[in-house]
Order: sequence, then structure tokens, then C-alpha cells
Amino acid sequence: MLTRVQTAGLHGVEAIPVTVEVGLTSGLPTFTVVGLPQSAVREGRERVLSALRHIGVALPPRRITVNLAPADRRKEGTGFDLPLAVALLVAAAEVSPESVRGVGFVGELGLDGALRRVRGVLARAAGCRAGGARTVVVPRGNVAEAQAVPGLEVRTAGDLHELRRCLQGTCPWPTLPAPTEADAPSVPDLADVRGQVVARRALEVAAAGGHNLLLVGPPGVGKTLLARRLPGLLPELGPGEAVEVTRIHSAAGLLPDGAGLVSARPFRAPHHSVSDAGLVGGGQPIRPGEATLAHRGVLFLDELPEFRRSSLELLRQPIEEGRIHLVRARGAMEFPARFTLVAAMNPCPCGDRGHPSRSCGCDPSQVRRYRGRLSGPLLDRIDLQVPVTGVSAAQLASRTSGEGSASVRSRVRAARERQWQRFAGRGLGCNAEMGPGELRALVPVPRGVARLLQHAQDRLGLSPRAYHRILKVARTLADLAGDPDVLETHAAEAIHFRELDRPAT
Repeated sequence: MLTRVQTAGLHGVEAIPVTVEVGLTSGLPTFTVVGLPQSAVREGRERVLSALRHIGVALPPRRITVNLAPADRRKEGTGFDLPLAVALLVAAAEVSPESVRGVGFVGELGLDGALRRVRGVLARAAGCRAGGARTVVVPRGNVAEAQAVPGLEVRTAGDLHELRRCLQGTCPWPTLPAPTEADAPSVPDLADVRGQVVARRALEVAAAGGHNLLLVGPPGVGKTLLARRLPGLLPELGPGEAVEVTRIHSAAGLLPDGAGLVSARPFRAPHHSVSDAGLVGGGQPIRPGEATLAHRGVLFLDELPEFRRSSLELLRQPIEEGRIHLVRARGAMEFPARFTLVAAMNPCPCGDRGHPSRSCGCDPSQVRRYRGRLSGPLLDRIDLQVPVTGVSAAQLASRTSGEGSASVRSRVRAARERQWQRFAGRGLGCNAEMGPGELRALVPVPRGVARLLQHAQDRLGLSPRAYHRILKVARTLADLAGDPDVLETHAAEAIHFRELDRPAT
């Protein structure tokens, strides 16, 4: 006798349709799982057998072989418990094969048969839909994210006993729980920042065009304070972006129990001791890193020169392409990583260079070595390099607040809308995502602007990549001003934001 039940396996942050095949044949009673199961999947047979015994189901004393097809893809996680148990219920004639046809099952089982939530259900539910399922059964804590998959009916049950009765038709399916309203993360307001006119302007430009930002200044002048206010300036997540972010956070196990789609843009701030795998993904099994968890949000790297150089160099590809390609001995995997990079660093080893009241004891060679921890190709990819200076006691004591995040966000949203209109049908979201082809087609360069950029390239030794990124920033400045064309003032301000392209003196 052969039984088939649909499910899906997690592959990075995506899912692949999987068919659980159970065969009962004559021979000594054994229970074998094949199809490249990882240890948690193999251990699932003990949970499944205990759950079946708990609800009074006795399997026939036969040789049981379970195949997870396709058999050439590794299967990991505890989400295969439920489809395996359902397949055994069908094999034991406890439920009919027709009751599970076109139904996908995902979930972990307790020893008493309780259904427990698993990670990656949004992707797994989409995988079941891709495999032909019209309905999916998931634990109660995963219902809200599964409901985000269009064209898929979602059902749930409290335990295996209740699920068996529902499949038998002897009791109705339970009412689906309402999504849990997750507490919105508190985003600090830009009004808290005193002074810092240039840095505040850079934050607005970074938000409006999706540009990467580097804040350079002595310790304690407000670099971290500024960086943590960037998410409050960004537009709200669109429906498609919310699904992308939720899929990633679900696969990483970061969604709260019962939560639906993520509504806030991510803000990730890993410590400088983070490993290469922790930053861009990897490990065994391969998991997404901080760069992927910051997808459609902000990745903040404080004390940038203290990060491993190897880790920073791994960010060059996602900054350019918005994706991370990992190739390992056991296979290749791709993670989305379209984030805005915000970094902070001291201007010199002692940190006092440019401080209004403390003198710096570093000579130019020490400054060059310190800045040399950051490679030229990485700095080329950071559009805005801004000095952050100290704030006077009078400014700190002032009760007059600066402009708040709400008013800045309104200008950012208007600038983004101009970009969306310009990019209609091109699949781009902001100016920072333009390639050289889009720049030539969408951003005409007047003669005066071309002369100014040529002069800057000759004087600062800019690479073609830096040249293009300056032009993207200039286009964003024009969008913020509502100007249809890039003007010389926009180009001059964009060049001014390239602080580290100037030689240290």
C-alpha cells in the first residue's frame, strides 16, 4: 500500500514542494525515512509514533518506508512531522485518501499529539500551493502568516486527535484565530537630534533615494543617534515588500506566535565581532545572515573599521545586486539582501580628529592606515560620506526641537513617488537601484553638470562607479527639490557628500 501527502520543505528563505510517500510492505517491523532527511527530520519518526500511540492508533506490524520526494534535495526542520503522521493515518485506514487529496500539511508534533508552530510557514504554504494544494493545514500559531498566500484556504487544529476527527468529517474545522497584533517597534524621532545640519540632510537624502551612508566623527557626537532615526524616515512597506520581509523573518524563526505580515522596516545592528556567516548567511544548515534580515530596511554597522575585512568585502555583492549567492559543497543558495547600509566610524585612531575641544595626536600616516582598513571598492559603494561634528552645550540645552521625522518622511515619500513614476515598468524601487543603463536612459546630464562631474573626477580620482553614484545622489536631490532635471547645485552637493574621497591631511 502506498500513501502520498503534500507538504513543502524550507530551502533558505524559499520552499520546495515535497511529497511524503509512505509504503507498507511485508517483512520485519521497521520504520525507515529516506530522501536526504536531516537529523531533526529523522528524529520526527519518534515524535510521530508517540503521538499516534497517544491518540490510540496502532500501526500494523509491517515494514514502513517513508520517502521524502524529491529525494535529491536535503530536508531539514520539524515541519515534516504532521504530514508524516497524516500519511500514516491514511495508511492505517484511519482517514480516507480523498480527505487529504489537494491538502498540504505543515507542523511539528509533540509526544502527546499537540500541533506546534514551526518556522518558515509563509514560504512552506506557498510551496504547497506551487505543488498543487488548494488547502493547507498548519498549527494555530502559524495561521496568520499562511493566510498571506493568495488562493490558498487555511485550516488548523489543536492536536492530532482533533485533526483526525476533522479529516474523518465527524467534527467541524476549528475557527481560525485572529492575527496577533505585534507591538510596533519604537522608532526614535529625528526631532531629538540637536544641530547636525549636514548629517540630518544626509539622512533625508539616504531615505529618499535608498543611498548608503557613512557617518564619520569623534566618539559621542551622535552618529548612532542619527543612524537609529533613519527607519522613521523611510516610506511604509508596500504589500509585496511586507510579504518578502515576513518570509525572511519567518524562515529565521523571528516571527512572534500568531503574527501576520511584518509592517515595520527592519533595522539590524550586528556587533563588529559578527562572523562572515552571521553577516551574509551560511552555517550548517545554511541560514540567512544579518544582511538578509535587513532586507527592505537598514543595516547599521557601528565602528566600521573594527569589522573583519573579510566580512565587509562580502557585502560588496549585495550592495550592488541586492542578493547574496552562497555556494557550498552541499549546494548553492540565494538570499535577498536589498538594504540601505548605514555605517559609522571615527575619523582617526584616537577619534579626536576634528573635535572642537580635543586635539588629535595622530599623524597623516596613521590616519591613512586607519582608513585603509576599508577597501576602495567598498567605499566606492557608499554614496554619502558625511562628517559629524560636535554640538555645543547651548544647542544641547536648547528647548527648541529640530524638524521631526513626520515632516521629513512626507518629503521622502514625495521624492519616492517621483522615482516610482520614472521607473514605471522597470522593476526599480529607488534611485540607488539604477544601473548604468538606467542612468543613461533616465537621467540626462546637462553640459554644466557634466563639466562639474568631470572636474571632480579629475581632482578626486573617482572611479566610474563613484561617478555614477554621485549622479544617482544628484538625481535624488533633484527629486527632493521637485526639479525635473539635475542641476549643477545638485551635483555640487552630491560631490560634497564624498568625504573620504578627499585625501587625509
